[in-house]
Amino acid sequence: MSLNTLWFLLIGVLFIGYFLLEGFDYGVGILLPFIGKNDQERRAVIQTIGPVWDANEVWLLTAGGAIFAAFPQWYATMFSGFYLALFLMLVALIARGVAFEFRSKDKRPGWRNLFDWLIFFGSAVPALLWGVAIANLMEGVPIDAHMNYVGGFFNLLNPYALLGGLVTLLVFTLHGAVYLTLKTEGELNERSRAASYKVGWIATGVAILFVAYSILRTDMFSSPHVGVLPGIVAVLAGLSLIATRLLLDRRKEGWSFVSTSLAIVLVVASVFLTLFPNVMVSSLNPNWNLTVYNAASNTYSLHVMTIVAFSALPIVLAYLIWTYWVFRKRVSVDQVMHY
Repeated sequence: MSLNTLWFLLIGVLFIGYFLLEGFDYGVGILLPFIGKNDQERRAVIQTIGPVWDANEVWLLTAGGAIFAAFPQWYATMFSGFYLALFLMLVALIARGVAFEFRSKDKRPGWRNLFDWLIFFGSAVPALLWGVAIANLMEGVPIDAHMNYVGGFFNLLNPYALLGGLVTLLVFTLHGAVYLTLKTEGELNERSRAASYKVGWIATGVAILFVAYSILRTDMFSSPHVGVLPGIVAVLAGLSLIATRLLLDRRKEGWSFVSTSLAIVLVVASVFLTLFPNVMVSSLNPNWNLTVYNAASNTYSLHVMTIVAFSALPIVLAYLIWTYWVFRKRVSVDQVMHY
């Protein structure tokens, strides 16, 4: 395996980690105004992700840094072409972080309600835009022979991309609802379970529609390099979503969370398998595609980065596992402090 391919796989793993972990706290943020009926319940909902939400975002920073270092041409083209969408996502993430930190600084209901809705929008906007970005990467965007994006913002808002955005929005919401069934008790638990049922079937149906649409718009089932493997992985992701409902019916909350997690892992894997060896597809001319070869750094840089990455990764994973283990218990409304 070449270093170019290895780093493409590592970036895929980083995005899997990001969507898997940040996905459920996006979902929790989206559900916050609806699951929590009063201030104490909303505080309990926030507390389920309070110790981990900011650590989850580090996966995105690491993935972005890895793209910049390993595939600078990919980074330059994607961040310039998707600039406005990424700017909107950044604003949403900043508003979300501010809301988490400032919500409890004032007891006035209006103040707290404002920041609850900022958490909602700060979670929903990235959840939607990530699907739009992924769908555009799969379908292709206007890139010229000089690796420059030559389209506009509204080129990104085509029907296929918007359907992809709806998929990630719904799947992350389902992931968050299932996470809340795992982390809450009493009425919050029952409301989270009900939300999982309502969102689950819609998310599964829209995901199946997106896969069917992908057959027409991408190489998901006909990749010249990996064959039908991406399509098989996408189908397995859909089956994982269906299994979530069956497991919830049996009150196997932990396995339900594993099921939604597996669905997200498989979806991201299918995206990267569909793309390979491309990192961005040109809708103007396939010869202008950005690949793991023409968009990569030099071999020496990739070699040094590989040594650093494999030295640091075990430490990061150990800390992450320790954090989730320490904060593994359920959150009760009665345990939430009144302030």
